[in-house]
Amino acid sequence: MSSYNKVILMGNLTRDPEMRVTGGGMSVGTFTLAINNRVRGNDEKEDVSFIDCVAFGKQADFAKEYLGKGMPILIEGRLQQNRWEQEGQKRSKIEVIIQTLTFVGPPKRSSGSGSDMTHRQESYPDPGADLLMGQGESDIPF
Repeated sequence: MSSYNKVILMGNLTRDPEMRVTGGGMSVGTFTLAINNRVRGNDEKEDVSFIDCVAFGKQADFAKEYLGKGMPILIEGRLQQNRWEQEGQKRSKIEVIIQTLTFVGPPKRSSGSGSDMTHRQESYPDPGADLLMGQGESDIPF
């Protein structure tokens, strides 16, 4: 059976992106996106979901440079579940692996060039896609 893994979310960053570098030298940026959802009923409430997001490579560098706490952004990506064991208990966490990131508001800093980056979009290939598929493009039989 086929499956489809695509997520599109718009929300605000809860903090500045955190950066680290893998042993192979790839940049990894992480941040949390707060997404508001109005629940309609007798007393209209607002429910907030906090979604962990991960960007790799140039996209992580882009996020560190231009994104900041409170900024509204739109992301497209895929869900990934991480599983581990901690103090004898099995744990898991679902996060979004970002494929496309789009500004919805102004960037954190101005580049000084006077360019308007209000709706700039950054899209880079997913570095883990070939690893998950178990094959590169040259292995596809058509």
